[in-house]
Amino acid sequence: MKLGLIASLARPGGNTTGINFFAQEVVGKRLGLLHQLGRERADALFVAADGFFVSRRVQFATLAARHAIPATYADRKDVEAGGLMSYGTDTADRLRWVGVYAGQILKGAKPADLPVIQSTKFVFAINLQTARALGLTVPPDLLSIADEVIE
Repeated sequence: MKLGLIASLARPGGNTTGINFFAQEVVGKRLGLLHQLGRERADALFVAADGFFVSRRVQFATLAARHAIPATYADRKDVEAGGLMSYGTDTADRLRWVGVYAGQILKGAKPADLPVIQSTKFVFAINLQTARALGLTVPPDLLSIADEVIE
């Protein structure tokens, strides 16, 4: 709407619809969570939600660990690969909506009649193994709000 690409979220109009994954909108939240964990350290790596970085998630996790740099990511899969923490929209939910919309359009639905979906499920994941390897103690208040803790 801000860019004039759609008339409204409920009725986008034209030949446009979509799914908002809030990649840019959660940047502040990701930085805040990292700050809560990296209170005594200024050095940290903020990995953007980008296809290039996603395709190299293991390399990023390995390099961050090798250089003892806390890193935050947009997807929990990065945390599974050894990254420290992530916050972003739920991958399974995103993919489900993409499939639903693709199916509806292939069956003849007009994109203009499909409301723009806004992700509502977000996942905060922490890898405690990585935290220990970095010499970080994850505060209990941060652990209590994590959706997933990898031991």
